[in-house]
Amino acid sequence: MNFSESYNQEITINHPNITLAVKREDLLHPLISGNKYRKLKYNLIQAKKESHNVLITFGGAFSNHILAVAAAGKEYGFKTVGVIRGEELHDLIDKNPTLQKAKSLGMVFEFVTREQYRNKYDAQYLEYLKAKYFNFYLIPEGGTNSLAIKGCEEILSTEDEAFDYICCAVGTGGTISGIINCSKPSQQVLGFPALKGDFLREDICNFATKSNWDLITAYHFGGYGKVSEDLIRFINTFYLRHKIPLDPIYTGKMVFGVMDLIANNYFPENAKILMIHTGGLQGIDGMNSILKQKKQLEINVNI
Repeated sequence: MNFSESYNQEITINHPNITLAVKREDLLHPLISGNKYRKLKYNLIQAKKESHNVLITFGGAFSNHILAVAAAGKEYGFKTVGVIRGEELHDLIDKNPTLQKAKSLGMVFEFVTREQYRNKYDAQYLEYLKAKYFNFYLIPEGGTNSLAIKGCEEILSTEDEAFDYICCAVGTGGTISGIINCSKPSQQVLGFPALKGDFLREDICNFATKSNWDLITAYHFGGYGKVSEDLIRFINTFYLRHKIPLDPIYTGKMVFGVMDLIANNYFPENAKILMIHTGGLQGIDGMNSILKQKKQLEINVNI
């Protein structure tokens, strides 16, 4: 897979002794964005190697992963199937920007109840998919598997060795695991979970090969998909100052957390901090549709 180069963009802050930069992984590809490109890279290579012609994966209504798989399938010659959590969404595709775009890229949907979704990896359901779609390659929800970790191990480059802290958002734990594995022993990797709870530590330990990491769990804003007016206002202000769009589900929360930690002197003097922008900007339209219905402050960035 060929992709555009990401680069580090320095951020000017009111702290003379702290160096802060953003790795613009969101610029890798317009639709297969950020960590999704990294996670899919070796999975697509493996699918081709095994002569599969269909990709099947799982996700929710506004899933970055669902859209990325649909776009990857279109670009690299695979049929794609998305198993979507929430059977009520079947009649709402045209009102959902993520599903609408995925459909336009050729993805076929299987809408299931939330109970069925919890059992999506059961042998019986997988047999149903096999009988219907035959020669498919299965990509897990969020894309995290050993091949995804391999791709995420390519996020950091030699120029990033100068940073003391590497910060990234955490969903399923795949991206941070890859970053941990390719980090230097002198670096500290900090993950900012978008979900409530500390259960991700065990998942990360299953893939990470080093111990130079920690999770900062205070910036989930209520849990996955939850936002506040303070977060939306921060994202809008950050864009006005730095011309970097942030998504409200992952990277926006991480950047908010890092800036708050800097303001509260969490990092030592002369620390050099690199924040990983993992993409996901397609989710802004979906979030804005929800915020508009609630008559709340919307995200105002250009993508």
